[in-house]
Amino acid sequence: MRALAQNEDTIIALATPQGVGAIGVIRLSGKEAISITNAVFKGKDLTKQESHTIHFGTIRDGDKILDEVLISLFIAPKSFTKENVIEISCHGSSYIIRQIIQLLIRKGARPAKPGEFTKRAFMHGQFDLAQAEAVADLINADSEAAHQTALNQMRGGFSDEIKKLREELIHFASMIELELDFGEEDVEFASREDLTNLVNRLLKVINALIQSFDLGNVIKNGVPTVIAGKPNAGKSTLLNALLNEEKAIVSEIAGTTRDFIEDEIIIGGIAFRFIDTAGLRETTDVIEAMGVERTHAKMKTASLIIYLFDLADTSIMEVNKEINILENAGVPFLKLANKLDKADPAFIETLQGQHPDMLFLSAKDPEQVEMLKVRILELVNLDKFKKGDTVVTNIRHYDSLLQTKNSLTAVIEGIDNQVTNDFVAMDIRQSLHYLGEITGEITTDDLLANIFSKFCIGK
Repeated sequence: MRALAQNEDTIIALATPQGVGAIGVIRLSGKEAISITNAVFKGKDLTKQESHTIHFGTIRDGDKILDEVLISLFIAPKSFTKENVIEISCHGSSYIIRQIIQLLIRKGARPAKPGEFTKRAFMHGQFDLAQAEAVADLINADSEAAHQTALNQMRGGFSDEIKKLREELIHFASMIELELDFGEEDVEFASREDLTNLVNRLLKVINALIQSFDLGNVIKNGVPTVIAGKPNAGKSTLLNALLNEEKAIVSEIAGTTRDFIEDEIIIGGIAFRFIDTAGLRETTDVIEAMGVERTHAKMKTASLIIYLFDLADTSIMEVNKEINILENAGVPFLKLANKLDKADPAFIETLQGQHPDMLFLSAKDPEQVEMLKVRILELVNLDKFKKGDTVVTNIRHYDSLLQTKNSLTAVIEGIDNQVTNDFVAMDIRQSLHYLGEITGEITTDDLLANIFSKFCIGK
């Protein structure tokens, strides 16, 4: 069990979303959670009931009945926080919820801080820090991929990887420290060859985790996908077709879209943030020029660009020129030839010959739009995720892994340069420190405060 939080007050918060609903769930956690609730509950004596039981009754402020409720009882350590926990299911009226919470605060509870329930679970050893952070990711997951990744991490998938690395390194660290104690006797408890092999193996695993962060970021935050092209190429029509709603104004007048329009859909379990942009052309219209400038800015930060060519109004020379510009931009892009229904067959054949990876469609054809979705998924590399490999999604974990890599690299360099044991030991200790930061073996109050402050109140 980790060191307990400085104060062990009984905390209270609404665990369900704010606003009117069928029910609201009020959560208390702490040594006095049961006795505080029992003081206002008219029903069975909660202090004499077994854990994991539910009891019907009323919450009363003196003789005044506030509501009929169900009380869920969890006795320490058999609860999420490993403390006594009460969950009050009441009617979802904002007034009722407010009255009950205020009553329980008067009886001795205090309002919980953001993430304080999960923080207490961590402090009592319910799970490690990486798993605690995954709780927030699971709550915020809005796609199948994000849900599966967060669930895997919450259940210890990522933590297990880190713990294995750390345990293997701790053994050699102890041997090196032992050598320092016998420094004058020139003995070797840790084979430098074995240590080098271990560190190289650890670096291989850590490098794979580091490289998975790009994929993890896509899974967690979605894929920013810019729809670009010249005016009237069909960008807004395509966005509407992808979203299956009239999100963007469609017009034959060039320059209709002067700013970007953004919305999100799920394709194959992955969230894609599609951004319809102003048509790319030179213009004297000040407002349209600002839209074009914003288009260029969005294209630079996109993970994928869907670039539309108007088959009814473009030439081979223009197509090749625009593709050359896209290739120099360094952002993955999909060549999409639109308005297939209006194109000259000879022109299509020429384009297919020069650009076999170009996709031809009419944005008004639902079946062809579905084919586009398949192609988009192919361009987002999800092989690692589909194989069930551990994926890093948290920037804090990513940074700690980079620091671990640097320290382990220093261990190899130290062995190669035959540095003294105390320097090798120092680099190993640094590696263990950074790995420990991920799971919470090494932590500070400031770090914990920063992590849990980003949680919602009531979790």
